Amino acid sequence: MIFTNTEYKERLIKVKELMQKQGIDLLVSHDPANMNYLTGYDAWSFYYAQCVLVHINEDEPICFLRAQDVGGGYIKTYVQHKNIIAYDEKYIHTWPLHPYQYLVEIIKKNKWEKSTIGLEMDSHYFTAFCYETIKKGLPNAKIKDAERLVNWVRVVKSDAEIKLMQSAAKITEKGMKTAFEVINPGVRQCDAVGEIQKALFKGTPEFGGDYASIATLLPTGKGTSASHLTATEDKFVTGEATIIEIAGVHKRYHCPMARTVLLGEKNQKKIDTMKATNEALDAGITATKPGNTADDVAQKFWGVLDKYGIKKESRTGYSIGIGYPPDWGEHTLNIQKGDKTILQPNVTFHMIAVMQFGNWGVESSEAIRVTEKGCELFCKFSRGLHIKG
Repeated sequence: MIFTNTEYKERLIKVKELMQKQGIDLLVSHDPANMNYLTGYDAWSFYYAQCVLVHINEDEPICFLRAQDVGGGYIKTYVQHKNIIAYDEKYIHTWPLHPYQYLVEIIKKNKWEKSTIGLEMDSHYFTAFCYETIKKGLPNAKIKDAERLVNWVRVVKSDAEIKLMQSAAKITEKGMKTAFEVINPGVRQCDAVGEIQKALFKGTPEFGGDYASIATLLPTGKGTSASHLTATEDKFVTGEATIIEIAGVHKRYHCPMARTVLLGEKNQKKIDTMKATNEALDAGITATKPGNTADDVAQKFWGVLDKYGIKKESRTGYSIGIGYPPDWGEHTLNIQKGDKTILQPNVTFHMIAVMQFGNWGVESSEAIRVTEKGCELFCKFSRGLHIKG
């Protein structure tokens, strides 16, 4: 296991404290990152229904998995084998049967059918059919949204989690260094990404990499004015900029970073915009300290953009840590105006400065840890516009 039993039990205590505040007797956690956080479970099985059950009066969670994946539960989790429950293959893609019909039976068997049950209503992979099956099968239960309860517990990291993110940061640096080396005129985007992915997976001599929750993002040319574009078979062109957004991953903990490279002659407009972008990032970083809010950070960031007359509508950051596809965000803290989340030591977030202007754009970002007196950056990598003549 990656963490000690003691750490898993401490996490469970924090989750139960929030359950009690929200009046939840039984939590059904479907988010694969939350399942990992609560038990250590880690497998590419999240495309089938699976979950972790946390009851307010039980000492240990229950892992509810497809029978084919139970072996992974035995290997990866700290829970006793009796608390790893398998559902039969007959429930796999055989409508109208569904795995949560068996989950309902497990809940009834434990006499929890009249409980207040918290569901992760807005979690990836938690489908409408999952919800309807529980609602129909447990008519005497009170069903409510758990409101990302486990996600909020995850916002403040343990020192052990921070170490994994620091390892991921070293992998990120290696991946970005590779990106700067392989992005050249005439090279296919897909070939460049192949080399970047190789570097991210190989990691360092001390620790290997892992798959990221998001594919390598590589908008190029006019594509830099859009978000979340991936590589194609097209070739890089002299005079065009390319944005690289990647994350090194170590034991499912992510450390994202974005940078921009320009091929060919200097473009003063892009250089100046990148300087303003980094000035805004620096202002937000300076405002990152315990006691300040996400809004405080956002106000300082947008204050610089306002000075330069740069418009940006999207948020400029979000909390990070454990990640599974389709994204590496924790779906809690947002660095945007109005978010009053108070920053605490070991809160970690990805602060993104992406600027888009119709047919071109630039981007820079940092993964940040709140410390006792301020903050620190996970990665040490030049943030200026990288120009390859």
